[in-house]
Amino acid sequence: MDGLIVVDKPAGMTSHDVVARVRRLARTRRVGHGGTLDPMATGVLIIGVNRATRLLTYVIGSAKSYAATIRLGESTVTDDAEGEVTATVPAAGVTDEAIRDGLGRQVGEIDQVPSAVSAIKINGQRAYKRVRDGETVEIPARRVTVHRLDVLDIRRPEGRDVIDVDVDVSCSSGTYIRAIARDLGAALGVGGHLTALRRTAVGEMTLDAASTLEQLEELAPDVVGLPMAEAARRAFPQRVATEEETRVLRHGGPLPTVGIDGPYAVFDQAGEVLAIVSERDGKARAEIVLAPA
Repeated sequence: MDGLIVVDKPAGMTSHDVVARVRRLARTRRVGHGGTLDPMATGVLIIGVNRATRLLTYVIGSAKSYAATIRLGESTVTDDAEGEVTATVPAAGVTDEAIRDGLGRQVGEIDQVPSAVSAIKINGQRAYKRVRDGETVEIPARRVTVHRLDVLDIRRPEGRDVIDVDVDVSCSSGTYIRAIARDLGAALGVGGHLTALRRTAVGEMTLDAASTLEQLEELAPDVVGLPMAEAARRAFPQRVATEEETRVLRHGGPLPTVGIDGPYAVFDQAGEVLAIVSERDGKARAEIVLAPA
């Protein structure tokens, strides 16, 4: 097959573990993923198979949505529940209003410092490896956009001096939900970390379309996902080419512009995807050609 598989990643597996499993099931080495999920996290992980691996660059840049739980009153080295607790501060005095206000300050375009224990490269080496080797890592802030950050529930577990906050987040690519938890705890003076994270959407691809690895196992070797054309329709704006434009584009030639903000997908008259195109310098030029000449 050539297409995208929307996997509901289980907890305890890395994104690369999922890729390895799909390689075995689909019986091909040409498999990749569109956006890493931490081992603790579950939910939408987009897997590209064969020619569809060329779409993953665009998938990675799509907006993401998450359901998450933030624990206030405890800080960890990783900013999530997988790391060692480094500090505890009684959180009972923190009001619901203060929590909502603190989260509200993280909505919109913000400069966010990623977690030190992350896959970001510092001088050519992953930050998490430097931390594990005992180094102190300083990662520069990045401009990200939090489109929406809704508080679903605020819970105060009996017998514990912590507060659990359930949130629903929609954000740009590159946003760290762990960092939102850490920064909320820091702003409130009690520390915070993430105890649960579930990705609910990548662009237009949601959990409704996701399959578990067990479900994919049952289909093997006839693993199916979103075919190339359907995957492109969900991921990009669309343009339909004339027969002459189809001929030109199949050979990598430029098309006239039509004023679509790119990148966008161009389809032939039969509905097959031809290429991913961007308009620049008065021409619509293919970034990748997906249909053979």
